Amino acid sequence: MAESENIVAETAERIFADLADAQTINSDKDDHWKAPLWSTLVDAGLPLSWVPEACDGAGVSLAEGFSVAQSAGKFAVAVPLVETMLAGWLLAQAQIPSPSGKMTVAPARPQDRITVNADHTLTGRVRGIPYGADAEHIAVVAASETGPVIALVEASACHIDAGENLGHDTSNTVAFNNVKPLTIKPAPAGFTSRSLMLMGATLRSLQIAGALEALLDISVRYSNERVAFEKKISKFQAVQHNLAKLAGEVAAAVTAAGSAADTIANGSPFDDAVFFEAASAKIRCAEAAEKGTAIAHQVHGAIGFSMEHILHRYTLRALAWRDDFGHESYWATELGKFIAARGADDLWPLIASR
Repeated sequence: MAESENIVAETAERIFADLADAQTINSDKDDHWKAPLWSTLVDAGLPLSWVPEACDGAGVSLAEGFSVAQSAGKFAVAVPLVETMLAGWLLAQAQIPSPSGKMTVAPARPQDRITVNADHTLTGRVRGIPYGADAEHIAVVAASETGPVIALVEASACHIDAGENLGHDTSNTVAFNNVKPLTIKPAPAGFTSRSLMLMGATLRSLQIAGALEALLDISVRYSNERVAFEKKISKFQAVQHNLAKLAGEVAAAVTAAGSAADTIANGSPFDDAVFFEAASAKIRCAEAAEKGTAIAHQVHGAIGFSMEHILHRYTLRALAWRDDFGHESYWATELGKFIAARGADDLWPLIASR
């Protein structure tokens, strides 16, 4: 990680450590912690990290923003920071200035579609929009007769159904019923809704990796504190074996997510290499989330399932993030199609080049 990435990540982590402590949040049933956290994030310029300085954003690099996303996952941050970053990045692709306030993006599932009508209004019904009910604006990729477009929409102009994901964070079905966007521009050449899915999948992979890192730290610490049969449970071979497996899953997730982020940050815009890396990362990180959360709960026993314990803040969100921007089954199918289309002779060079 470059020095500038360290500075951005360290800034984010200091804010999260001060204002998003998991135990404090877990004890706050009225969500009083959210407003001070969001205000501080805004003051630090993090929600608009990927918005160019010319558009009043922070103008940080993709790599720096990716480090913030992983840090957000490490603290299981339950505010739309990553979603606002992604929305700002999407709008910047069409040189649309980002408004202040919380944002999200649509669609958030590969099968969903928003279309542009003849009068330039938007129509479509999209599911699983993260923080849809909390956002003030939605950045949209829509299909028109002349190709993909990027639009900025006021959330209040849409019909938004109540809903939440597995981690109890807001996740909504949003209906665009002939909604007039504030701004609409053609997407740049080569940019499609799949580009948004790949970027979103990479961000969710980083967040899962960060959450798993936290789960490993929490589980190791607990195993060194919990005493059974007059000795710490970390001394039991079965627990040591489980923690070793958890560490392996964490390493795999961090490596896969980091490789996808590096490819996007340093490669050509959403070419075959980006697809291969982002799809593989989402598949592997989703698998790690399933296995890793199960191990963490096994180590903690019954106490880990109680709402008073912080463990669920990480495990439930890691599991919920698997579904955003394409679940692992979708990307596994798409990856299989991609490899089959290239042919057997190209498979090994493709893998060896990564």
